[in-house]
Amino acid sequence: MELALIILGVIAVIAVIYFWSTYNSLVALNVRTKEAWSSITIQLKRRADLIPNLIETVKGYATHEREVFDAVTTARAATVSPQVLAHPAQAAQADADFGAAMKSLFAVAEAYPALQANQNFLSLQAELSDTEDKVMAARRFYNGCVRELNTKLTQFPQNLFFRNGKIVPLEFFEVADAAAIQEPPQVKF
Repeated sequence: MELALIILGVIAVIAVIYFWSTYNSLVALNVRTKEAWSSITIQLKRRADLIPNLIETVKGYATHEREVFDAVTTARAATVSPQVLAHPAQAAQADADFGAAMKSLFAVAEAYPALQANQNFLSLQAELSDTEDKVMAARRFYNGCVRELNTKLTQFPQNLFFRNGKIVPLEFFEVADAAAIQEPPQVKF
């Protein structure tokens, strides 16, 4: 009888340690995923901060393209809206809309050779390109964290015990318009 109690005690301790370590690893993954999402929002904000300068530079050359400037300004505001940034799917859609508006802005810039030679414009373009690379890296890191968290939450036996907890599966930050990435845009300066 004593041996059975000891065995049951050891099994109970092992079960407690397992649940404790599993829960702590899920909490750590959840925090890492939130940190990754924060990195995306920081890069989107950085990109949005570059846009007014870019618009002002282009405006100096193309003053009659008001609707393009308005579209870029509206898309820029949407990408950093707190309501949009709270949901990866909405952020992805806003990012796609922003990309379309930027294509229009760069198309306008193509019509002005003097603008394309402007040092301020070239500098802003380089910063924007660098920021886009950082957004893509942050997106990859976030999606990797989401994949790892969602996988752990759906694996047995975690899916039985942590199903209705504080830690829930998260959305990926995916491209809103898959057709848009089939052929990359051609931007020439």
